[in-house]
Amino acid sequence: MPVKNLFQKYFSDFKDYDEVLKSDMSINPNWTKLLTNFAQIGADDLAEKQNQIDWLLAENGVTYNVYNDPKGLNRPWNLNIIPFIIEQKEWKGIEKGLQQRAELLNLILTDIYGKRELIKNKIVPPEIIYAHRGFLRNCDQIKYNTSKNLLIHSADLARGPDGRMWVVNDRSEAPSGMGYALENRFSIRRTVPNLFNHINVEQPSSYFKDFHQLLIDAATNSKENPTIVILTPGPHNETYFEHAYLSSFLGYPLVKGYDLIVRDNKVFLKTLKGLIQVDVVLRRVDGAYTDPLELKGDSYLGVAGLLNVVRKQNVSILNPIGSGVLENPGLIPFMNSICKYFLKEDLILPQIASWWCGQEKERNFVLENLEKFVVKPIDRTNREHIYFCEVMSKKELTALKKQILSRPYHYVAQEKISFSTAPNFHNNSLEPRKVVCRTFSVAKKDAYSVMPGGLVRVASEKEELRVSNQRGGTSKDFWITNSDSQEQSYNKRFHWHPSTSNSFSSIENLPSNIAENLFWSGRYLARTLVTARYTRMVLNKMVDVQFSKLDADAKSLDILFQSITHLTSVFPGFTGENKKKALKDPLTEISIILFDNNKVGSLANSISSFSNSYYSLRNLWSKDMWRVFESMRKEWNDFKPENRKKIKSLVKLLDSIITKLIAFIGLIEESILVEQGLLLYFIGLQMEFSMMTIDKSRALLVVKHEEDVEYEILESLLDSHESLNIYRYSFKSYLNLENTINLILLDKSYARSLKYQLNRIKKDISKLPEKNIPIELTNSYLQISKACDLIENTNSLKLVSTRNEQYTRANLDTLLADLSSLIHDTTVSITDTYFNHSDQQRQLVHQKDTW
Repeated sequence: MPVKNLFQKYFSDFKDYDEVLKSDMSINPNWTKLLTNFAQIGADDLAEKQNQIDWLLAENGVTYNVYNDPKGLNRPWNLNIIPFIIEQKEWKGIEKGLQQRAELLNLILTDIYGKRELIKNKIVPPEIIYAHRGFLRNCDQIKYNTSKNLLIHSADLARGPDGRMWVVNDRSEAPSGMGYALENRFSIRRTVPNLFNHINVEQPSSYFKDFHQLLIDAATNSKENPTIVILTPGPHNETYFEHAYLSSFLGYPLVKGYDLIVRDNKVFLKTLKGLIQVDVVLRRVDGAYTDPLELKGDSYLGVAGLLNVVRKQNVSILNPIGSGVLENPGLIPFMNSICKYFLKEDLILPQIASWWCGQEKERNFVLENLEKFVVKPIDRTNREHIYFCEVMSKKELTALKKQILSRPYHYVAQEKISFSTAPNFHNNSLEPRKVVCRTFSVAKKDAYSVMPGGLVRVASEKEELRVSNQRGGTSKDFWITNSDSQEQSYNKRFHWHPSTSNSFSSIENLPSNIAENLFWSGRYLARTLVTARYTRMVLNKMVDVQFSKLDADAKSLDILFQSITHLTSVFPGFTGENKKKALKDPLTEISIILFDNNKVGSLANSISSFSNSYYSLRNLWSKDMWRVFESMRKEWNDFKPENRKKIKSLVKLLDSIITKLIAFIGLIEESILVEQGLLLYFIGLQMEFSMMTIDKSRALLVVKHEEDVEYEILESLLDSHESLNIYRYSFKSYLNLENTINLILLDKSYARSLKYQLNRIKKDISKLPEKNIPIELTNSYLQISKACDLIENTNSLKLVSTRNEQYTRANLDTLLADLSSLIHDTTVSITDTYFNHSDQQRQLVHQKDTW
């Protein structure tokens, strides 16, 4: 396919600067090799490769959370197959401009919280700083032991009408995107390696080594092997995938605020063994939320007392708390003057022409020509609106004028610039889309290291002016190409020197919150599996009874209906006054047990609970585990409501869910080390299996029934326990209660028996790290030991016996009740010993909230 054929329907009219096509419709030489590679692949194969990229990103769990999205969290990340290209000769000038800008913002940040010369010398109006929510008074005069104050800087660039790259925004609070940029490169290289043919693309490996070294060098007192953590707001944050990705890529623990605690003006990480001092925090939490003691008192994302630890120089925070004040379009009109003041030179990279409305002359000019501008607040920490005045009505413009006049210092007007377009592959053809390039710089001694390339974001539609992931935009790989040097090998591996890695190789150093999430992941996973199996058994029994005339089948089904309510605790269900109504339409009640997420104990609620703990641990899970989990989640969410009254459809759904749960359990065991917390997962898994086995046994075995009814019940119990074949192999006899109890409850070698599960829990608890006393003397070990002794010293004959004409097996009921209580006490003890986060600190004095 000739290259020009790719652009037959590209433009209906040529009105904006395009990265590929010149005004005479000839092709930019920088893109010739890439487009030749595309032409050789062909449109149909390109479409197939694009589908492969989409599949790979979904399979690898690359997501971006869109706030208030009706489709829910964890929207798949979008990457277009066509990269964005800048030739190295041009990039060198851009890189120099980015280094200058990062250095200038570093000086501004130092001045804002230091001497404030910019305000004193009337270079910057004070309102631009003090009216910005990112300015945190509590950070005033804090000194840092790092080479620079601003350690990470990100700039959004777009090509203006003059063909130069313009600065659109600065990101300094907690710049996001470098993880997505890296994943974009890996994905393109894996799926379309022939795109790189005869093209030398700069790789980001040296940048990430500089980034890693920055974290090491930031440690207080030049500590040789510092403890470094990544502080995240949690799985509901829009870029949580990146937090987990960088945690896994760099090898540092991903923590939340309650994983950390301040003691004696030092920050510590809570682990199973105790407290470990933290030296460096890479924060992805906005500054105002990092310390509820001094800043936002209602924040649950930070660490009480953290700011004072920073003052004492006992921990380094990247970027420093308070750096969000630089994300301030109000500074743009003054940046060239600031640059001349500090650096004695002009800005290298141009900016959008801007007018701060706090100045009378500029304000009047803006109000007289409002429809020509884009109006922004000086800070958007509360996600305040941006106004595109040319599309606003007269009424809306009048209202905006009133807002500007009421708070003129709060607004900046910017010239509307039509930025360049670049080709996007869509519906088997190329079409132009607006693009914005996010670049990344990190401090490197006395200078800044710039990533070659970065993250390119693309407008969601052809005519869309705004470029935003929150508005459904896509992304591109960002290539810096060098036509003067030889083609590089793209199989370069990232590696760090072993002396610069965190030492978290022991379970003792496992963060307590990760341990708790693993424990509960095991419990929710077991609960989901048992509930699915038991419900499937009941549904299959319903089908059997439809074609049976035996009274025993009907009676046993009635007992099974009651038992599923007791097992799941989804009341009233098939019990009490609701029983008669539920039995008239049992599928409605079973649908509630399966699909009502608001009912604790329902299958939907268990899946949701497991999902929450799962997402909190995503940096631990393998790609295979993610694929299985996503496949299960998609199948569950896509199940049509009209099929909820069809037994065959329900059984088919549960069959698939059960198969995937079992696959997931197997993958966990081979994907996570004991030192990473597998032990806690196993304890939680076995505890829930034990509790569910007890609940099933109490619901079905304690009450005596007629012989033929009891047979049906025993068969159903063994079926739900996946033990029917084992029973027949072991006993080769007619089903009876004593043998069933021996297998389900008392067999010490059968992995699904209660005795085996309790002994496994005891064994695993014995491997937990000791705290202040030997593990054998801890309450959790003592309680589980009592349970093991209790079941060891019983026998099936005693359990099946009844007194006189009693209809209940009191010995069996007492044993199961006692075991349930001991397991519960064991759980409480483990929680108190290893997971306790109760000592939360609060503000002693409430200040007026200015955020």
